[in-house]
Amino acid sequence: MAVDLTISTDFPFKSRYLDVNGSKIHYVDEGEGDPFLLIHGNPTSVYLWRNIIPHLTPLGRCVAPDLIGMGKSDKPDIAYSFWDFTGYLESFIKKLDLRNVTLVLNAWGTQVGLHYATRHLENVKGVSIMGTMLMMMPTWEDYPKPGRQQMRDWKTPGLGWDIIVNQNHFYPNVLRGGVLRQLSQQELEHYGGPFKDDPLTRKAIWGWPQFLPIAGEPPDTTEAFDLFYEKFAESSIPKLVLYSSIPNPTQDGWLAWCRSNLKNLKMVNVGATRLFMPEDNPHGIGAELVTWHQALQP
Repeated sequence: MAVDLTISTDFPFKSRYLDVNGSKIHYVDEGEGDPFLLIHGNPTSVYLWRNIIPHLTPLGRCVAPDLIGMGKSDKPDIAYSFWDFTGYLESFIKKLDLRNVTLVLNAWGTQVGLHYATRHLENVKGVSIMGTMLMMMPTWEDYPKPGRQQMRDWKTPGLGWDIIVNQNHFYPNVLRGGVLRQLSQQELEHYGGPFKDDPLTRKAIWGWPQFLPIAGEPPDTTEAFDLFYEKFAESSIPKLVLYSSIPNPTQDGWLAWCRSNLKNLKMVNVGATRLFMPEDNPHGIGAELVTWHQALQP
């Protein structure tokens, strides 16, 4: 059956829930066969993948969770550290007994997915990455200048909490800024609805920038990121990096890192996109994922 090549706002998939570490994780599970595991970043959700999934279900099972604290998943009162996001995801994968997984990763969800991949290389068939930087930032000067002060503000105690939790800055500002086209009201509601009423539901959104390692802080995630980047570079897992045609010095830097460091790598320009690439060109991305996946060894 042909895939509808419009960018649909509909979410026609059955919502499922799985108890993980005492909280309900919302996810979709479509198709059969070896699984694709699609992992979103901040501040998106499984809704990001709605136009990608129809491309992939002819090839296998598509499993896409809302990470803990995001989308329709529970929002427990936890720290939302890197270890919370990765721990819940690892338990989720284990409970569903997902084997021979192809990871499809966007934005900061990439680092969550790579942590799993490099700890379970034997269970990963391939990794596709889009809309992120695979680089350590040993100083603040290494962070992209256009967003440097904003990131400093988000990571500043008190100020970051006020901006992200009290003012709800990520909806719609960061979300809109990460998409080239204009998101509809329906799309904005899908993403922002779960966080609209109670400020404390936004704690997970605040947690993401806190664990991002910059200039050696925080030390635990600095060490973890450095280790899994090294393991990922050393691995022979098939890798697909999708990138934007929009000139961007930041993107140029991490693409150069990928070319210099990653083995078994395919890189594809998917046209004009911003951070949340599946919102700008889902069908181009879907087609490239299909072509790459079909060429993988069974």
